[in-house]
Amino acid sequence: MFDFTTMPERHGHDALAVDGIGAPNNAMAPGAPKDDFDAIPMWVADMNFATAPAVTREIARRLEHPLFGYFNPTDAYYDAIIDWQSRRNDVTGLKPEHIGYENGVLGGLVSALRAFAAPGESILVHSPTYNGFTMAVESAGYRLEHSPLYRDAEGVWRMDYEDMDRRLKAGRIHFALFCSPQNPTGRVWEREEIERAMEVFRANDCVVVSDEIWSDLILDTHRHIPTQSVSEDAHNRTIAFYAPSKTFNLAGLIGSYHVVYNPYLRDRLESSGARTEYNNMNVLSMHALIGAYSQDGEAWLDELLKVLSRNLRVGFEYFDAIEGVELARPQGTYMLFLDCEGWCRAHGLTMDELIRQGWDVGVAWEDGRLFGGDWTIRLNLALPLSRVEEALRRLDEHVFVVR
Repeated sequence: MFDFTTMPERHGHDALAVDGIGAPNNAMAPGAPKDDFDAIPMWVADMNFATAPAVTREIARRLEHPLFGYFNPTDAYYDAIIDWQSRRNDVTGLKPEHIGYENGVLGGLVSALRAFAAPGESILVHSPTYNGFTMAVESAGYRLEHSPLYRDAEGVWRMDYEDMDRRLKAGRIHFALFCSPQNPTGRVWEREEIERAMEVFRANDCVVVSDEIWSDLILDTHRHIPTQSVSEDAHNRTIAFYAPSKTFNLAGLIGSYHVVYNPYLRDRLESSGARTEYNNMNVLSMHALIGAYSQDGEAWLDELLKVLSRNLRVGFEYFDAIEGVELARPQGTYMLFLDCEGWCRAHGLTMDELIRQGWDVGVAWEDGRLFGGDWTIRLNLALPLSRVEEALRRLDEHVFVVR
């Protein structure tokens, strides 16, 4: 019904994922491949699939009207969010007054920090840590206190609740950043895990920001549990951020939203965001969300999830068979997070050398050290299966070779 086998031509169409490769002015971008190889974009966290037809159709309908002046969000915008959260996450009681626009999750995070933490204070976050959190928090003048996740005997990423509690108390920290599903590990938290985390935050009187931007991209039989749903206290303690951008490839349109039930938290957050004078919605992003969260958009997403589950299964099985590479079985997102320490030590490689080997053959994967961990790589598998298989073939023939 939908085409997930064709990779649209993105060169020259405002796509960092392809045009940034080999760019001399971007230190975080992959290097250009050798002449015999084309680049397979597997670094930037956007998908190499065309967005849902429901999205482009809704935008095209709006473009038929030739004026784009000042506006207010429509009832259709709020209804789309309320219906989506009800259908996908069983959320009840959500009303328009609980929903507010954000230019992005990171901007919303900074607004929350300025409303509830003093400059220079620390906030608790799990590590590995999304590098966007690191840049946003530190650039705004705050500090990160990392509570490391650990992998259990089955290789599943887990929270260390005792460590969280100890760090909160030792640092007198009253602001926590919770990522659900977790980026970059792809861990989809279970209800009991969220309940225990929120009890730690309650005991330490923390305002909690829950980044749930990946909440639509849940694989196989796993299920997203909204943080605000696990208890009455979590309902009132949490500022949750969502967006259709990861799910529907809309990052370039800009448009996230918050859900805040507690009127005190909401008033402070919205006051902080308003003081920037630029936290305003784009009319096309509003219509993009309406199209994305429609029944047709949902049908596209359901097909996409099958594609992503298959791709990530193929990727996991490939890397899981390589001695010296460790990874968790993916539960959400479209990223794999690889720990390559064993491979590098066994073959006398530095991480720079291993990463460069991939780039040389056009596998434009991302240096995972940006997220924490000295030997890690983050890999985006949201591409047509043929391109994923080609990338793995190149790695097998040129990189993960026993010499």
